[in-house]
Amino acid sequence: MALQSSGVAFRKILSHFPEELSLGFAYGSGVYRQAGPSSNQKNVMLDFVFTVDDPVAWHSKNLKKNWSHYSFLKVLGPKFISTVQNNYGAGVYYNPLIMCDGRLIKYGVISTSNLIEDLLNWNNLYIAGRLQKPVKIVALNENVTLRSALDKNLKSAVTTAFLMLPESFSEEDLFIEIAGLSYSGDFRMAIGEDKTKVLNIVKPNVAHFRELYGNILQENPQVVYQIHQGRLEIKAQKDNSLS
Repeated sequence: MALQSSGVAFRKILSHFPEELSLGFAYGSGVYRQAGPSSNQKNVMLDFVFTVDDPVAWHSKNLKKNWSHYSFLKVLGPKFISTVQNNYGAGVYYNPLIMCDGRLIKYGVISTSNLIEDLLNWNNLYIAGRLQKPVKIVALNENVTLRSALDKNLKSAVTTAFLMLPESFSEEDLFIEIAGLSYSGDFRMAIGEDKTKVLNIVKPNVAHFRELYGNILQENPQVVYQIHQGRLEIKAQKDNSLS
């Protein structure tokens, strides 16, 4: 289920940052309730990702508004911060443990071009993987290329999950496979991380996954989607090789 964090609350947090976002979203257990031992934690941290066309310009404005959010790298300036962002890890620069409008948040900044690359090619499946799960969109501009890449990422996740499932399966089976894609090969899932994390994400949020993927599944020619039963069946492929 979605937590009682209204759109107004998200917009108030967003108002503390420069406006030039091609995409902004909130994700994780601070937005959608998860099962497991931490499910009843109050005031859990809110996680955001801000996608920007020009990281140097955005960090320059954000440094003026939110100087205290940054580590010692702030003294090296927005160009250096953007270089670190673009050239290391998954192309995301995070400012963690920030108090904003009475809530503890962390936020990551990624360039629009790097996000589109990840959505289309799964270069590291970091932000693309988060966007394969339900998120709360708080900003989205009219970038047609970005919108197309967001849709392509979801369709690719469905196609990949089909390859790992039997001929007949439930919605929940599918959503568990999709939610697990970005954790494949993640060493945290073998060392220390809750191994039921994927189940904890999916089970309380099947309705949100259905909202995210329902139209794609109904339009997908590979499956018969029995919506009311919550079941899917892979369509038999005709063998025309002998005709």
